[in-house]
Amino acid sequence: MRGRWDSNYFEKYDIRFKYKYMKHKVHRLDVKSDDMQEKLEIFLNELHGEIIAIIPNVKPTFQLMGATVKVDYLLIVEKIN
Repeated sequence: MRGRWDSNYFEKYDIRFKYKYMKHKVHRLDVKSDDMQEKLEIFLNELHGEIIAIIPNVKPTFQLMGATVKVDYLLIVEKIN
């Protein structure tokens, strides 16, 4: 008796090869809170591929008024065709 994940299952449904040729590139964009929108807009307009995700790197900071977070940089995931 064969299991559910035998080689015929993969050939029948082509699961292994679905994402084989997808390539991604991760870009790092250093930003500050005052110029983040402009930098991001310029950077995104220069990209040629499809944007998959934008991930902010945040770290907690403590100030006199209380705790807050600061964005150091953004990771931008681009799918390359």
